[in-house]
Amino acid sequence: MLLTTSVGSLPKPDYLSKARTQARKGEISAKALRVLEDQATREWIKIQEELGIDILVDGEQYRGDMVAYFAEYFGGFKESELVRSYGNRYYRKPIIAGKVSRKKPVTIERWRFAQSLTQRPIKGMLTGPYTIMDWSFNEYYSSRRAATLAIAKVIRDEARDLEKAGAQYIQIDEPAISTRPEEMDLAIEALGVVTRGLNAKTITHICYGDFKTIGPKLSRLPVDQIDLEFANRNFELLDFFRSKPLRKEIGLGVVDVHNHRTESRQEVIANLQKALTVFKPEQIYVDPDCGLKTRTPKEAIEKLSVVVEATKAVRAELC
Repeated sequence: MLLTTSVGSLPKPDYLSKARTQARKGEISAKALRVLEDQATREWIKIQEELGIDILVDGEQYRGDMVAYFAEYFGGFKESELVRSYGNRYYRKPIIAGKVSRKKPVTIERWRFAQSLTQRPIKGMLTGPYTIMDWSFNEYYSSRRAATLAIAKVIRDEARDLEKAGAQYIQIDEPAISTRPEEMDLAIEALGVVTRGLNAKTITHICYGDFKTIGPKLSRLPVDQIDLEFANRNFELLDFFRSKPLRKEIGLGVVDVHNHRTESRQEVIANLQKALTVFKPEQIYVDPDCGLKTRTPKEAIEKLSVVVEATKAVRAELC
């Protein structure tokens, strides 16, 4: 009960951020960049083990934007010019220009490398079909539904390959679900295509949206666990789930990834205790609100540390 984990991304060390810029300019080779990506992955696996996190992530040291990364490897996509995602962050928004396809697995090699570094489980990390569709320009399919379901089929194949490789946990991130409540049924349908038949524990992460509107349909999401941000909303989501109990597992975000301040151990303990008035201990997985890539490595380590220490304290009280 109360297993600790992280949502997915972790900050890139300065040497890797510099190398990625150099690689884009053609100043270093892809092989040289890969060496540094693997080095950063090793470092983050070691840090997570030392902190005592139960379910690890590879930190996505080789990824930039969560949608553009998959579009780069899938057939049927091409790049647009730079567009703003949020703040001063820009990315090349993918364009669906043909039939979406997958010639070979995208994440399996990286997952196997990360898993080889530890005895603890490493999550398989995928971006969901609805989010890939919503965050791309569609110039090929007749409708948003047609595009989403076409993408769902290739994400399904990726998820099955992760399970065959040994992944015990497969997370399918769907942050776009909460921004268009009117398409919640489509997102549910597409996620069902991905998870149907999987035996691995399935998770979806959704963040920063209109949960009052989509909330009544959350239980229909075809996954074992729904991971949500609670800290950024001062745990107001607990009131929603108190009135509409969730039968699935909950990924409980207890530290705010958009705040430089590190929450105190006692603050996180108090909020975990509040959550236990709504959820059963065996339902709760404890993690940050979202990926930590926007924080410095020092900030990320401090936030992960308080997640683990507070959870250990609450777990001890329950035993």
